[in-house]
Amino acid sequence: MEASAQAVPPRLKDRYEQEIRPKLQERFRYSSVMEVPRVQKITLNMGVGEAKQDSNMLDAAKEQLATIAGQAPSVRRARKSIAAFKLREDMPVGVSVTLRRAYMYEFLDRLMSIAIPRIRDFRGLNPRSFDGRGNYSIGVREQIIFPEIDYDAIDQVRGLDVTITTSAKSDEEAYALLSELGMPFSREGAPGSGDADREAAEEEQRKEEARARAEAEQAALETLKEENPEAYEKPTRPDEESEEEGAEAPSEEE
Repeated sequence: MEASAQAVPPRLKDRYEQEIRPKLQERFRYSSVMEVPRVQKITLNMGVGEAKQDSNMLDAAKEQLATIAGQAPSVRRARKSIAAFKLREDMPVGVSVTLRRAYMYEFLDRLMSIAIPRIRDFRGLNPRSFDGRGNYSIGVREQIIFPEIDYDAIDQVRGLDVTITTSAKSDEEAYALLSELGMPFSREGAPGSGDADREAAEEEQRKEEARARAEAEQAALETLKEENPEAYEKPTRPDEESEEEGAEAPSEEE
């Protein structure tokens, strides 16, 4: 039964090979099909800092992440001790799972078509969350957006990080790949659209204007000090005046 299920390719993978890959090859003018960007792996991470007080927290997180991913996660442990956080070396701090091939496509399909639309007040994913090397990260605040999780059966609401690793050489190519796959990005700030460059230029212009204003104000202040130095002298407090008078007055013994 399981072998026959694995023999059926995920619909998202089939769509990528039949529709998306040829479209990307034509758009970016790749000379070979092997140059076309593809999703390589998806990594899910769930932090469980509470596990150092309660080991049941770790078991619950492992069970929930396994339910979401369809694959058993591994436990991430602290590499060194940090006294400020009451953290000891080799203490469990989270659970992680890496999905590839069919499991990867099936999870991505469920994430885009079912889980993300269930996010409250959802207005699109941030297209600026690429790392500059074609990889994209999503922060999920509540694991209950996945329909596999029974809200009444969970011990507490937990967040997780989803990192999509692609073979793209640039953020623009990775954005085009994920957009074609169906990732619901917001319209503003897409890599390569000019919005990000325009916003960066506007921000740099605002900083330059602020620096110019600060320099002009400082120059004006220096000019006023030169023209009327008495107005900018530090006022003397009454106790300082009394101390000065006491120091100048001769003593009775003298």
